[in-house]
Amino acid sequence: MKPEDIHLTDYMRIILGQVPWSFVLEAVLRMVFLYLLLIVSMRLMGKRMAGMLSRIEMAGMVTLAAAIGVPLLAPDRGLLPAVIIAAVAVLIQRLIARLGVDHKELEQATQGDIGIVVADGRLHYPDMEKAVLSKERLFAELRFSGIDNLGKIKRAYMEANGSFTILKATEPKPGLTLIPSWDEDFLNAQPKAPDTYACCHCGFVRRSVGHEPNTRCDACGHKEWTPAVLCEEE
Repeated sequence: MKPEDIHLTDYMRIILGQVPWSFVLEAVLRMVFLYLLLIVSMRLMGKRMAGMLSRIEMAGMVTLAAAIGVPLLAPDRGLLPAVIIAAVAVLIQRLIARLGVDHKELEQATQGDIGIVVADGRLHYPDMEKAVLSKERLFAELRFSGIDNLGKIKRAYMEANGSFTILKATEPKPGLTLIPSWDEDFLNAQPKAPDTYACCHCGFVRRSVGHEPNTRCDACGHKEWTPAVLCEEE
């Protein structure tokens, strides 16, 4: 379209574009066909496509979206290329899933691996760094699971698909609070363990009789401490 052909008062071009009214019906038919193609493709990719997606499944979903979007709106594009792209995406996804059953290395390379982000009430930064997971994001996930301090956690895993699995400690111990610092009412309401402090960086807990410790953390080397929260019996 040439610049001189564009006018703000050309309402029909703005609303309908440069296609005849008959294309509206064709677009509906295209949408129905491509919608059914998407449903069939997702069904062939397996039940995981209805849950949280892994890298491969997300790539397959994006590929399907890219294949379907163009012929849905472009009258000069046919439907057959979308069918071919969808078929290739399904075949690749199923092939990788099948090979991953027999080859653990391929599965880890394509799907990712599990990481320990909390171990025995302390943050595990090596796996957090590999997963590009910030402390704030992790704390948000733990609060969403109803946990208010790290002392309640035996293990927290970040799964390959980005979800979290939390195993609570059978005998909870004092730990770092997960409540934001600005929520003073909630922080003050949490019971504190006597003469016990938690490292604000990693959650390491130590006793310091009578005063807050000013030494470096034995685990991470940081010096910022906060009173450790005492776990109440549930």
